Amino acid sequence: MDLVTLAGLAGLALIDSTSIGTLVIPIWMLLAPRVRASRFLIYLATVAVFYAVVGVILVLGAEAATAAFSGLADARWVSWVQLAAGVGLFAWSFRFDGKRRRGPGRADRWKARLTGENATVTAMIGLGVGAAALEVATMLPYLAAVGLITSADLPVAGWLVTLAGYVLVMILPALLLGGVRALARDRIAPLLERLSTWLATHTEGALGWVLGIAGFLLARDAAFRLGLFGLIDRWSTGG
Repeated sequence: MDLVTLAGLAGLALIDSTSIGTLVIPIWMLLAPRVRASRFLIYLATVAVFYAVVGVILVLGAEAATAAFSGLADARWVSWVQLAAGVGLFAWSFRFDGKRRRGPGRADRWKARLTGENATVTAMIGLGVGAAALEVATMLPYLAAVGLITSADLPVAGWLVTLAGYVLVMILPALLLGGVRALARDRIAPLLERLSTWLATHTEGALGWVLGIAGFLLARDAAFRLGLFGLIDRWSTGG
């Protein structure tokens, strides 16, 4: 795998590291008066393992799909399905407006679980699985990373190591913040509070942008393959 691909994977992993499950919830845990390192690490490990398992399934699924449907991408109806999916994603992106707050959301419910009396090891594992599972439908950077790993045509050991490295980079910011919190203690709390507020405010808006860009790119690619831009040119010139 070349350096450009590795750099792309690292960039995608850092984008994934700013989601609710990989950064916002860990920050809330670090804002607690008493930070339990074991529970913090169990939560991050659960998220990492969940992502890794999903990645393995996606890579194996992509390889199986490629072998079974190698000529499917050239089918015209597939391009129409891709166009519809792209338009749908673009339209869906407008529902993610970070400026609108309609009462307590799922992030607020997760925060309540973290600061309550039920913050046990089992709760941390359940929370980690729940947070990661709810983000599966919108883990677009991760899907792009899996695509890069699959297209690199690596041996099994190679793509497993690459996938593990991606997941490690994804949780690295939270781990670093945990280390700083352990060393600086209360001195880092105001910074974490500001960062938590900023992320809670902008996470949904950023997700909307990601969905909108992905939808636009999907729709544009399908439109090119269907020749729709050529039809528009002919209509505009009266031909």
